[in-house]
Amino acid sequence: MSSPHSFNPTILREYDIRGVVDDTLSRDDAYAVGRAFGTCVVEAGGDQAALGFDGRLTSPGLAEAVLEGLMACGLHVKRINMGPTPMLSFAIRHLDTGSGIMVTGSHNPSDYNGFKMTLASKPFFGDAIQRLGSIAESASYASGEGSVEDFDIRSDYVDVLAREHQPLRMARIAWDPGNGAAGEVLNMLCTRMPGHHHVVNGIVDGTFPGHHPDPTVAENLVDLQNHIAEHDCELGIAFDGDGDRVGVVDGKGRILWADQLMMLFAEDVLREDPGATIIADVKSSQVLFDEIARLGGVPIMWKTGHSLIKSKMSETGSPLAGEMSGHIFFADRYFGFDDGLYAAVRLLALLERQQITLAELRDRIPEVENTPELRFPCAEERKFDVIEEVSARLDSAGADVTSIDGVRVNTEDGWWLLRASNTQDVLVARCEARDIDGLTRLKSALTAQLAESGIAAPEDL
Repeated sequence: MSSPHSFNPTILREYDIRGVVDDTLSRDDAYAVGRAFGTCVVEAGGDQAALGFDGRLTSPGLAEAVLEGLMACGLHVKRINMGPTPMLSFAIRHLDTGSGIMVTGSHNPSDYNGFKMTLASKPFFGDAIQRLGSIAESASYASGEGSVEDFDIRSDYVDVLAREHQPLRMARIAWDPGNGAAGEVLNMLCTRMPGHHHVVNGIVDGTFPGHHPDPTVAENLVDLQNHIAEHDCELGIAFDGDGDRVGVVDGKGRILWADQLMMLFAEDVLREDPGATIIADVKSSQVLFDEIARLGGVPIMWKTGHSLIKSKMSETGSPLAGEMSGHIFFADRYFGFDDGLYAAVRLLALLERQQITLAELRDRIPEVENTPELRFPCAEERKFDVIEEVSARLDSAGADVTSIDGVRVNTEDGWWLLRASNTQDVLVARCEARDIDGLTRLKSALTAQLAESGIAAPEDL
């Protein structure tokens, strides 16, 4: 009989589990996660689960503890070992387990790690994650004698990716997986696709020696931009630490943020599926929502978070969704989960079909004045209170506010957003206006609201 276990309350997040290893997250926690989640699998009528882990130095040890917890519930564990998160999502379907756990710190700093889960082929988040804490505290675990079987599904996964792209041109493409878990399968994929492929930071290394693996931060794309210029590449593609997010740079060195990519994907999907519902998160440009409507689609603004987006896709039957953080979800010709590598291949296929360069497509996107996604520190126990304070003041002032996720404030100039991250002790902000004067006014309004709650605005706001 296992002993009761208590998690640090900060690690049980809205749509995954995330903490600092040997501080808020331990090997004992990993075992309890495996045991509690395994109990949920058994309760749902399952008898097996898939297990994978990313390239962080702490991931193999945490995965071993999760494995012990799953097997103690009597489950047969199909272990795929190291690879990107979308390969684990693929394994759940390919190996017919229905459920699975990925050990990953995603885009967080190297001392972080965590777990993403799927139960009975559905996202596992919110109250379900909180219930893992209750199961562990009461030690009300399922028990049994489990087993483990190792699978190497990298070739099967790459086969599915490669089928999407059959180029006629021999384009020069730069790639940067940021020494993250996508490196091995990316190199396999490049050998399967025609063209000239230049991979930088392609060796999996959990210390991330090249740069931090977060493609939403411009400074993390400098290596890619330099590589594009040096090798005269048509475009460059980057991934985050676990490969479920994508970042893109055109041949002129310009970054295309995820909402701009979504404009290209939306047009492509709506051509084959007119009138389809397309989802984007609250951080996305108003230009995207307007463009989806102009193209005859039904735009939906939704909460940030991969589990929340996937659930909304399932609810609405949407073939495409995306987040500013670089998560792109295709249910059109794919499985509906976020996969940076698949999004990259879909982009290459789109360019091939239209016989156009990414720079030429970028030139067609309407210009607005906006900030990138700004993330700045705020104590874990304070961040949600700040949002409530700002929301109350805006409500008293009669502001036009969308409160799907944080506060998105609409004005004559455009809009500004403030929300609390569900994965880190940070606040997230963004502003967008039709012109630079309007953007300045939006920034000032946001800065003033932060100041009223005792929070210093980020230097780049």
